[in-house]
Amino acid sequence: MADKLVQENPEVQQTSIADGTDARSLPFRIGHGYDVHRFGSGDHIVLAGVNIPYHAGFIAHSDGDVLIHALCDALLGAIAAGDIGRHFPDNDKRYKNINSQILLEKVIKMVSEKAYIVANIDTTIIAQTPKLSAYIQPMQDRLATIFSLSAEQVNIKATTTEHLGFTGREEGIAVHAVVMIYKKHPDG
Repeated sequence: MADKLVQENPEVQQTSIADGTDARSLPFRIGHGYDVHRFGSGDHIVLAGVNIPYHAGFIAHSDGDVLIHALCDALLGAIAAGDIGRHFPDNDKRYKNINSQILLEKVIKMVSEKAYIVANIDTTIIAQTPKLSAYIQPMQDRLATIFSLSAEQVNIKATTTEHLGFTGREEGIAVHAVVMIYKKHPDG
């Protein structure tokens, strides 16, 4: 339907929105990220840079911080720069066992170099176990510090899948992340 509209009205470009505004000039962008890590051997997991005691760890090339990985993908998506695997491939020895906060800081720098600032973060951790309620605030605080945001700009939720799917079978954890970024004012 959209293609037909453009063909019948060549003055309408795909970068235009209904009122004729060039979408490329809008100051806001949204990105979504999703990541999963399977449980393996270990005695803790890392989420948002916070160590959480658990009878397993994550199977991952890096430290397996699935929340930070989803955030990296959301940020990269917002600036149309691909995904975490493109920038930090899991077959590159430089990233073996790396602290995911280092990767996040590199992605934040990419966002800044495109003249964008993070407006807010919203994440959902999907995990049957471990129970995360005691760790939500420390995770939010850690992300607020990394991003230089206030606590009101960072949201972390945790939910189960009522024992359905791989998270319900306690095989791993999944995270969805959404970010909104906005263009810095040219005067600073």
